Amino acid sequence: MSRSTDLTLKPEHAGRRPAVIPRGAARPGRARPGRARPGRAGWAAFVLLTAPMLIGLGLFKYVAIGWSFLLSLSDARGTIALGHWVGLENYRRLLSEQEFRGSLIQILLFTAFIVPLTFAASLGLALLVHRIRRGRALFRTTFLIPAAVSYVAASLLWKMSLFNGLPAGIANTIGGWFGADPVPWLQSTSPPLYWVALVTLRLWLQVGFYMVLFLAGLQAIPKELYEAAALDGATGRRLLTKITLPMLRNTSVAVLMLLFIAAFQAFDEFYNLFNSGLSGTATAPVQTPLVHLYNTAMGSQNYGIGSAGAFVLTALIIGVTLLQGRFTGFGRSGE
Repeated sequence: MSRSTDLTLKPEHAGRRPAVIPRGAARPGRARPGRARPGRAGWAAFVLLTAPMLIGLGLFKYVAIGWSFLLSLSDARGTIALGHWVGLENYRRLLSEQEFRGSLIQILLFTAFIVPLTFAASLGLALLVHRIRRGRALFRTTFLIPAAVSYVAASLLWKMSLFNGLPAGIANTIGGWFGADPVPWLQSTSPPLYWVALVTLRLWLQVGFYMVLFLAGLQAIPKELYEAAALDGATGRRLLTKITLPMLRNTSVAVLMLLFIAAFQAFDEFYNLFNSGLSGTATAPVQTPLVHLYNTAMGSQNYGIGSAGAFVLTALIIGVTLLQGRFTGFGRSGE
């Protein structure tokens, strides 16, 4: 047998185990694999792809916020150019305005009413949908669809179709079936029936979204807890109060925080339901702080006070959010 085909082990190699090459080590004759570092071409591609977003974000958000803060410290009437500096005078004048203080009271009352109502409706609807075994996805999607509708479009639908005050309006037509007379819903201030349109509009737009959040929390509760409680004889209301609601604590706190922020930022439905043109909301029966500031900036062209009001409202929202987080323990370790 030739040497090229002789596979017999020589005596000096007999009994030796073949060398084991550690996993990941470089093999003889091969280059050791390594993580490729981005070169100039990689950095150039990264900059090219992210530069439009970063420029747009900086220019239309952070630069705009900074410019608005500078406007709040200057006497900017009819112009957004920085000019005569007045310091905190705009803040003092704004807080001394009766209309602005009245709008703050109105938004606090609106928040105190709409937040618990939306929370209870969303939680109740989530509990009902969660009990459904078949067709749960259909109901979830059906209730979620209104959350995708624009506030402006929904406000115009409520204003022109549901609560237009005409005898042929949907609300008056339904009332007529029960013998009620036509009612000018948005114009009636005694009693303030316009709140019916405002509350139903916000419920229709928001309940489905928060219902989905509660459904996610309900689906995350281990079924073993319910099975163990059922063995102990717990049923119905006891399961709800001892297992479901405590396990939904973090979800409930997050929903409350989102509801508070959304309530303080109310603008579209209040403006579009009562708007009759530029600054036409000055005669509206109810105004939120954002509507008042919009009229001040766009109607009266006083951008200094309008900018000051934006920062006052931002501070109010941050303060309420921090207080809620402190009382509910949101964000603490171990929660």
